[in-house]
Amino acid sequence: MTGPVLAGWTPGVRLDERGRAQAAAVAGRLAALPLAAVVSSPLDRCVETAETLAAPHGRAAGGAVEKVETDERFGEVRYGDWTGRPIKELAEEPLWRVVQAHPSAARFPGEHGEAMADAQHRAVAAVRDWNERITAAHGPGALYAVCSHGDIIKAIVADALGLHLDQFQRIQADPASVTAIRYTELRPFVVRLNDTGGDVADLRPAPDGDDDRKTGPGASDAVVGGGA
Repeated sequence: MTGPVLAGWTPGVRLDERGRAQAAAVAGRLAALPLAAVVSSPLDRCVETAETLAAPHGRAAGGAVEKVETDERFGEVRYGDWTGRPIKELAEEPLWRVVQAHPSAARFPGEHGEAMADAQHRAVAAVRDWNERITAAHGPGALYAVCSHGDIIKAIVADALGLHLDQFQRIQADPASVTAIRYTELRPFVVRLNDTGGDVADLRPAPDGDDDRKTGPGASDAVVGGGA
């Protein structure tokens, strides 16, 4: 959602002054991380964010990112006939309650409307594909960033947490927030969720052999116990 109107796939919706400031802030936070790639939804507002984020990691800056890659599977949910309508008006529709309480059963109306379950499936498939691609090109410890949309991010997180899609509304994804997921052979680990501030140094891959929970044979094992 963008402002009082459901923007969806409406073309030409770009970042406003506040959005550009948020994009610059998250780019600054992630500048020290060795990103191997930056992938974006093809929608204008996401591409603009991704390009800002990618700038410190470009070849000219000594980084590995040649350009922002776009992938339609990270695009916004296709809201069909709801696109462009005021949120206040949509909240009165019977489908609104389904989206809130039983999103796995929700399909947005119209020729181009998409089911929430289908949106989750294509986004998670995209993550898996990019995980394989980045690992093949840069090794198992490589980091990459994806710029997407709130409902898509929440759906990916729900999958990583092993939650049914009907629970995904319990997850929050604010504009320009950082959510980090570490995928391993056995399970994903949700490392950050809806993070809008603070240091991100702990997201940097550990040197080989320095932390076998991240890079060694036990990479898929969860920590048992913990600090005080």
